Amino acid sequence: MALYRHNNELLPEKRGIIGAVFKSLTQRKHGLRVFRRGMRVSIRRFLLWMFTIAVLFSIYLAVFGLKVPFHGKMEDGISSLREAQEEFLGVDASERPKIKPHRQRFYPCEVRFLDSVNNLVEPKDYANSTQFYSRYHDREDKPYGQDQFEPRFGGHQTLEEREKSFYARNQTIHCGFVEGPEGYPSTGFGLDEKDKLYMSTCKVVVSSCIFGSSDFLRRPTSKLISEYSKKNVCFVMFVDEQTLLKLSADGTVPNDGGYIGLWRIVIVRNLPYKDMRKTGKVPKFLSHRLFPSSRYSIWLDSKMRLQTDPMLIIEYYLWRKGSEYAISNHYTRHCVWEEVLQNKRLNKYNHTAIDEQFNFYQSDGLTKFDPSDRNTPLPSYVPEGSFIVRAHTPMSNLFSCLWFNEVDRFTSRDQLSFAYTFLKLKRMNPDRPFFLNMFKDCERRALAKLFSHRVVPPPPAS
Repeated sequence: MALYRHNNELLPEKRGIIGAVFKSLTQRKHGLRVFRRGMRVSIRRFLLWMFTIAVLFSIYLAVFGLKVPFHGKMEDGISSLREAQEEFLGVDASERPKIKPHRQRFYPCEVRFLDSVNNLVEPKDYANSTQFYSRYHDREDKPYGQDQFEPRFGGHQTLEEREKSFYARNQTIHCGFVEGPEGYPSTGFGLDEKDKLYMSTCKVVVSSCIFGSSDFLRRPTSKLISEYSKKNVCFVMFVDEQTLLKLSADGTVPNDGGYIGLWRIVIVRNLPYKDMRKTGKVPKFLSHRLFPSSRYSIWLDSKMRLQTDPMLIIEYYLWRKGSEYAISNHYTRHCVWEEVLQNKRLNKYNHTAIDEQFNFYQSDGLTKFDPSDRNTPLPSYVPEGSFIVRAHTPMSNLFSCLWFNEVDRFTSRDQLSFAYTFLKLKRMNPDRPFFLNMFKDCERRALAKLFSHRVVPPPPAS
């Protein structure tokens, strides 16, 4: 049957069929819209419920903790899943890297220095400290009948000599720079004669060191150093030849006078220890031996940049406080027991060597730090150690020698031996006080800006 007339007009049958089709499509489209709207509402409700459940579950975990036991088939399923992860990843899934906890940040605090170095005068009664005279072993003989003798920079101090050295009296003690018998090689820390001559003229010293290219050279902030200090204070940076080559490669070269900024660069040859950290304790503790005419010294680690005038530091921490020695406490740890555990946890040194040192100290009377004890002589038994201010008095020099001898005998981790050395010196000289000022670590952060090491030396293997 024909659906068109001759003038192309649709026949009634055609209009009826197409109308029915469009009507059907319209109804279906409307139904899809309703269905989709319903789906959107359902999805929103579903997500809202899921979110509510997640929030409630998080609150439950925060309050009661995650203690969900698994038994039977569920436990087997978890084990199977873990095995599948191991097979797919090629490693134990339980050993995946853990997210490190947020590191606590520490900030400087205010230190009330004088406004300027003008008219600074040393207090008249400041020099009234304990008086005695210490001489130092500079050479030792080969023991009779001992063929395998090897000279050591710290010498071969016996336990009996060590015990006697803690008495504040006129005597000869070990304090580094000990040479062997004639004909034996030098024990190290060799300096040029011109540098020795310069160092012998210094009255006030700021010193640091870089050995093994472990740090960048941090120059003191010149605009914060007074003209008086620039003229009267020696700024000495000890480096080895490896470090000097690295500095030169970085474009940091001493001028004709041997200076880089305020630092006088002093080259150390024939380092006395393989452990660079232990070598660094020589200028750190023995400034009174390296600078024999000096009256005051400031030590800062090479990871720090001095940003305070050294004379203002001496006035505040020594003269104003009536102290001979000033050092900051550690920012988190105050007990040697904690320091021992931390050194082991971070593999700072051979664990057996740490145990040997710690057991020796305990057997000789070292006790735990008790902050509630009002008679505790220090606010902390663990120093931060990177910044030291010293008057070169007899007690201060003796303490420095004793502390160095502990580092030489045991480990280079000087924070382990600080409290023991101080407490033993105090115990063996009850009538001869040693005025040590242990200040807050936040103050140390105000004195110098702290940077990261260029290279962290690995701990010694033995």
